[in-house]
Amino acid sequence: MAATGVQELIADKRVVVVCGAGGVGKTTTSASLALAAARSGRRVLVITIDPSKRLAQTLDVSPNATEPTEIDRERLDAMAVPASGSLSAWMLDPQAVSDSMVRRLTPDVASAERLLENRVYRNITSMIAGMQEYMAVEALHEFVRSDRYDLIVLDTPPSRDALRFLDAPSRSTAFLDRRVLGLFIPDAESRLRRAAAGLFEGLLDLAFGKRARAEIQQFFVLFEQILAYLGSSHEEMQSFFGGPGIAFLLVSSPAAESLAEADYFAAKAHELSLPVSGFVLNRSLAGTVEDPMPTADLLPADASADLRAAWAVLQPMAQAEASLASEHVALARTLGKRFPQGFVIALPDLPTAASELRALLALAESLEGSPEGSL
Repeated sequence: MAATGVQELIADKRVVVVCGAGGVGKTTTSASLALAAARSGRRVLVITIDPSKRLAQTLDVSPNATEPTEIDRERLDAMAVPASGSLSAWMLDPQAVSDSMVRRLTPDVASAERLLENRVYRNITSMIAGMQEYMAVEALHEFVRSDRYDLIVLDTPPSRDALRFLDAPSRSTAFLDRRVLGLFIPDAESRLRRAAAGLFEGLLDLAFGKRARAEIQQFFVLFEQILAYLGSSHEEMQSFFGGPGIAFLLVSSPAAESLAEADYFAAKAHELSLPVSGFVLNRSLAGTVEDPMPTADLLPADASADLRAAWAVLQPMAQAEASLASEHVALARTLGKRFPQGFVIALPDLPTAASELRALLALAESLEGSPEGSL
């Protein structure tokens, strides 16, 4: 069931959003899921709005790129990606997304350059709560509208910050409310509006100085020209988030605090009517539960005393690991009951560093339905 669930995601969806607590291997899971989809022949983009550099390290791409970077064919061949498949990665830069939107939507080059050079605009991603997440939604919107990629895998920040991303359009458009803009862009036909705006300008002059007030006003005048687009983009993405083309995947380790974060996100996702399709129990020993236990009869008859002593030391450790593996299997089954509408898959705790190519490949194979990936 687990393997079928993952295969359906990578075969049918346009977007898979990967969510979870920090430090549970969410970024590696995202990259592995994207690799599994590319190995099935799809054109895949994995992007992150997590400020860490792990995705760039994992896929060996520049963390400062303004556009997605396609993984070179030699590396793809080494990971058994067919010619029809491709894998690109991008650490999303909110400023680059915003600049691109301005250049695309302003009516002329001169207006675009004035807005891009405006000091208020240059600082907007840090000034406005949620603007980073809003730009992430805007980037996702553009990729969904284009036919450049068959599947987009989005690696989000830790669970509670990810909810800011999911609610970003609603919160950010509140800032762009026309009632706010009206204070900066008075209606030429309304004497009352002109008077109110004049009073407001005077207050801003006292608070910030005329130069700063003029830049603020210039920003709103220029930004109003793309407000209509932002509104329509917001409506499209709100509809898409609840539609059949998107799936949400929760990632957790077996640790209690990570599971609590996953529960929290699942509850919030339910409140927002977001489709949670599956749960990944990462760094799990569930796949080793049927491995044979080392017993004394495996030792050669002429085993030395030192070898038998070493076996005696290792035996309790093996028993403890087997017990933990059984606990992980039970946990996965419990999760299956708590998320009956989706699938649960356990990914192995690999001895190899997750930044290495063979680790990504091993996890991709698990997601595709290899024995260690299925429950």
